[in-house]
Amino acid sequence: MIPRLALLAVLIGISGCSSMKPEDFAGRQPKLLIEEYFAGRTKAWGIFQDRFGQLRRQFEVEIEGAWDEGTLTLVEDFLYDDGETEQRVWRITKRGDHGYEGQADGVIGVAEGLAYGNALNWRYRFALKVGDDTWNVTFDDWLFLQSDGVLINRAEVTKFGIKLGEVTLVFRKVAGAPAQAAGVAAE
Repeated sequence: MIPRLALLAVLIGISGCSSMKPEDFAGRQPKLLIEEYFAGRTKAWGIFQDRFGQLRRQFEVEIEGAWDEGTLTLVEDFLYDDGETEQRVWRITKRGDHGYEGQADGVIGVAEGLAYGNALNWRYRFALKVGDDTWNVTFDDWLFLQSDGVLINRAEVTKFGIKLGEVTLVFRKVAGAPAQAAGVAAE
């Protein structure tokens, strides 16, 4: 019995040591400043896969963003492949050089994010509608800004520490969006 416990402790220790941290991306370019990237119009395409890798949902998102006096307001209009629509409005505040806090309908408490280089790690609890039920789940989002203004987002969705699935999104600026919204800045 003791060897199994020792093996479990080693596995937990290894997985804990291999976790990405936002600071790991300091200095990477292009630099992601969400208050610049999401200013104006952005479009996203996404999928949700369950923990077994099965595609469960596809969707598109039209996003209108405005940075005003330290607050980024994002109006997200979702269109799911089954015809369902949803709107979510985020209000995000910058905290220091690297931190962000945000609130939106469905978010439980405050979402917290850290950005370094081309990456942002965004974590929050969310009241997710699942059929007629609502599940309180945790999102662990990683956003990575690529060249040409492409932003890739992977989010792990868990409940009680058990992985339910992953959300993958790709964002692009809409033609005519403000030039400073490209998210490219010197570190």
